[in-house]
Amino acid sequence: MKDIRREDLKENVRRELTRGIQRTRALRFYLFKFVLRLSLFLAVLGMYVLDRPLLLEVVQTFSWRRFTVVHLAWLVFMTIMLLHIIPTNSITMAWKKARGEVFREVPGYDRLRLLEQTQLQNQRAWQVMLVWLCFNAIFGFLYLWGVIGEGELLLLTMFYFVCDYICILFFCPFQTFLMKNKCCINCRIYDWGHFMMFTPMLFIRNFYSWSLFFMALVVLIHWELEYAKHPERFWEGSNVTLQCRSCRERTCQIKRQAAPGGKLPSTVSDNRTPGHEQRK
Repeated sequence: MKDIRREDLKENVRRELTRGIQRTRALRFYLFKFVLRLSLFLAVLGMYVLDRPLLLEVVQTFSWRRFTVVHLAWLVFMTIMLLHIIPTNSITMAWKKARGEVFREVPGYDRLRLLEQTQLQNQRAWQVMLVWLCFNAIFGFLYLWGVIGEGELLLLTMFYFVCDYICILFFCPFQTFLMKNKCCINCRIYDWGHFMMFTPMLFIRNFYSWSLFFMALVVLIHWELEYAKHPERFWEGSNVTLQCRSCRERTCQIKRQAAPGGKLPSTVSDNRTPGHEQRK
């Protein structure tokens, strides 16, 4: 009887989460990549459990003489980050908004409001950075004190690798508690993900770890330069492309269904720009 009730509960949860969800190409692709990331994490976890000395040897020396799942992870990571620097049409609009060719200006948008919004988003972004660095400093101290080692830092990185897509698809604490953005398409810190992901790698002094961390730092700097030069591309009040009525990806659907009341933070109405009522 308990098993039947448990199955009914699971079915009700599944039905509730998928109710009204449009399975767009982008959403399916994101779910596929989430499964791939989870599989890669489980592969590294399996290596950690079954052959920890080999994992530590690979992380500490990183020789190409023997190809392992860690080498595969490194190749995947570097390829993904390169795609965030080299222009491509296969990346989500959350990233492509930094490019001028997808920018569609909102006629007569309020430039003063854009400045205010930019300053507010900058303040919230650096709050996120402070929280993130303080949180990861705990693991840094644990590593320096010998409580954890390179293997644990690698597992933490792989866990962050999976959490990146958990934040996109299911729940993002930064969005909910700090940034207050409506969705990933509008996220001010969307391309901070790699820097956050590879923060634990800073504590491991070898080519494998530092190549990932500093490449992630390059991606972050590239993003920040684009934001500083063209903040109008990153705000739905000045960029029509970022408004809900223009979105074709709909990657926020599961997250919205799972949120209390089926709603997430919203800063701007879909069909009008900020300051509309004041100008009226």
